[in-house]
This record gives sequence, structure tokens and C-alpha cells, in this order.
Amino acid sequence: MDTIFALATAKGRAGVAVVRLSGSDAVRSAERLMGNVPVSRGVRVLSDPDGQLLDEALVLKFAEGKSFTGEEVVEFHLHGSPAVVSAVLTVLGNDPQLRQAEPGEFTRRALDNGRLDLAQVEGLADLIDAETESQRKQAVRVFSGALGDLAEGWRIKLIRATALLEATIDFADEEVPVDVAPEVLELIGEVKAQMRREAEGVRIAERLRDGFEVAIIGAPNVGKSTLLNRLAGREVAITSEIAGTTRDVIEVRLDLDGLAVTMLDTAGLRDTDDVVEGIGVQRAKERAAQADIRVHMLLPDDIGPLNVGDSDILVRAKSDLDCGEGLAISGKTGDGVDALVEKISDILKERVGSVGIAMRERHRIAMVNAIRFLDAAEADLDVQHGMTDLTAEELRSAIRAVDSLVGRVDVEQVLDEIFSSFCIGK
Repeated sequence: MDTIFALATAKGRAGVAVVRLSGSDAVRSAERLMGNVPVSRGVRVLSDPDGQLLDEALVLKFAEGKSFTGEEVVEFHLHGSPAVVSAVLTVLGNDPQLRQAEPGEFTRRALDNGRLDLAQVEGLADLIDAETESQRKQAVRVFSGALGDLAEGWRIKLIRATALLEATIDFADEEVPVDVAPEVLELIGEVKAQMRREAEGVRIAERLRDGFEVAIIGAPNVGKSTLLNRLAGREVAITSEIAGTTRDVIEVRLDLDGLAVTMLDTAGLRDTDDVVEGIGVQRAKERAAQADIRVHMLLPDDIGPLNVGDSDILVRAKSDLDCGEGLAISGKTGDGVDALVEKISDILKERVGSVGIAMRERHRIAMVNAIRFLDAAEADLDVQHGMTDLTAEELRSAIRAVDSLVGRVDVEQVLDEIFSSFCIGK
């Protein structure tokens, strides 16, 4: 396999920049820049083929099987000047034994060499993209191998169930003293219960990863844009006394108590003959319907919406007046805004409580498929009151579905999609 290299840290000026080489020629190529490579780590002077000084760097060497990729790896920890990085990459690029890594190729090799499973690769991608503490914690759980461990537990139980069935089938003509059906059904039931809990939490886990949406809705000039500006801490929406100023959905990404939340300022809801404003009103209704929470902004004497649910918060826009039902706030002064943020956070945190380890739609589909096969096996056992080849095959199909969670079966298309999101040095 080719020996690859790339900048493993972000581009731009920094205190330290890391250039990584991975493959069988990593040490030989590194020696061309410094002479002898340290056994594990050491400071070395890097020079180009003409003897011109490039930098003084900390050099780390990882033996095959002990590195991130599972291959022999050498890392140069350089001074983070763009000029230094460019000079070192140029020298490496002229080495015929090396080639520039493709996006995600280091991680792909880690997967191919068994250093990571597919779920851990997804966890790494989510960890790199994490913006909030909740996203970081969830990504770290997956990256640490928690989903792989859970899937392995399911796999062991289902293999045990399959072995019991097949042993009974193989010795059908002989006297078998033990009825294995109760144990098989118990194993199936345990796995199904755990899978269902995980599958039910995936949609909320996806929102945790991608961010929740909170739509601010109400009539024109009720103070929606003023509230958004207050929440954002800057002027992101134009405010005006003219009704209908906001005609499209304005989005602001916020960190609310560790949760990624996109606040949506929508067009004022009213009947209008203005075609453009009408489009904005329709978009506002559509986005509000899809949002995780809707903040209904009302004037003190407005009648609130009917059928208010758990995802709706009523807000009265004048905190200095008798507001009646709903939370009283003022976007101009900030009165009541902290209470609104706390209310939003409380609702979202309650939902996040149902999140398990699985956090992608791919995970949910794999578990749903496995449950479907287990349901069929369970029904077959109940109906047949015995062991059949079909029942064993249904269990094997469930095992294959579990294996797809961590990449034990062909998931090439999934891999291509995942690695395309990585930068070159990962």
C-alpha cells in the first residue's frame, strides 16, 4: 500500500502544525529530511535535499500496529507557520515514495487495519464537528467504542441463540434432553428490548448532533426580530416599525446550555396581498411546523393559539404590562429572556434524556432490520413449537444487520459518504 502524507492539523498560522506520514516507507522518507529518525520521539533539524534548513521539529515515530492507522507512522510537529508547513509539504511531495493523502484516508486505513470500527469512524467525524458540550460528549461515547461494544453484546447473544437452534436441528433424529426454545426466546427478547430503546432514541440523537430548531412565530411587529437579536447578542435581523420587514426565515446558531440550537426568525403571520410577503408567510408556517419548539410571540391582549402542545411556548412581548397567560419578556430590555432560554433548555434536555448511544439514521435502520428478523424468528418458534432451518436463517440475518452497525459487512457506499466529510489530514 502507498505511503501517504498530509497536514494533520488545520491550515493557517498556529503555534504547532502536525504533518503525518503513514505506510511502509514512512521512516525511510522521514530520514531524507533529518538523518536518523528517533526510536519513539525526539527533536530533529529538518532540511531539504540541498541542505537548506526547513525547521527544528519534534518528531514522533509509531511502530506498525501501535499507531492511529495501524501502519508505521512518523509525525513532524512543526512550528505552525504557513511558510514552514508549505516548505515541508513541498519536499515530501517531491519524494517518489510518497503521495498526498486523500480526504479521510488516514481514518480509512485505521478502519481497514482494525484500529477503528465503522461506528467509531462516525463518532470521530462527529467529534471533529462538535460545537457544544452535549455534542462532544455524545461523539466521544461513540468514538470510544460504546456502540461497537453494545453491538458485540447483541452479536454474542444471537450467535448463542443460533448455535442452540442449529445443534437441535443437527441432532433432530436423536434424543435431545433439553428444550432450548425458552433460552432462545429469552435471548431474542433481551436483544430486541435493547435495540428498540436505542432505535427510539436515534431521532433525538440526530437532533443533538445536527442541532435543534426553535421557531419564533407571531404577527408582524410583535417583536420577533428584536428577540432574535437579543438572543444572538448582535444585530442579525432588521427591525422596523413597518409591518412585514422580515420576509424570509433568518437563522442564528446558538449554544443554549450546551445544546446546539438554531433560532428561526420568521415572517409575521397575516393575510397579505403582497406576493413576496405571502411566500415568506408560507415558509414561516412550514418551518414552524418542522421545528422542535415554537415560541409564539403575542401582544398583551392577544388571544393565544389553540391546541398548544408540549412543543409550544407562549410569550407576551411587553414585560411591563399585565400579560395574562404566557411568559412576559422584552426583547429591547432583556427582561424575561433568561427565563425563556431556561424554558427552552428544560424542554430540550428532557427530550435528550431518551438518547442512547446510536445517533445516525443508518444505525436506526440496521436495528429496525435486525428487529424485523428477530420478530420473524420469534413468531416461527411460537408457531412451529420447534426448530427449523428458516428460524436459524432469520437469526443469521439479524446478526448480519447487527454487523452492519460496525462495518463487518459490505458498507462501501456508507464509507464513501463518511470519508468525504473528512479533511485531508484525517
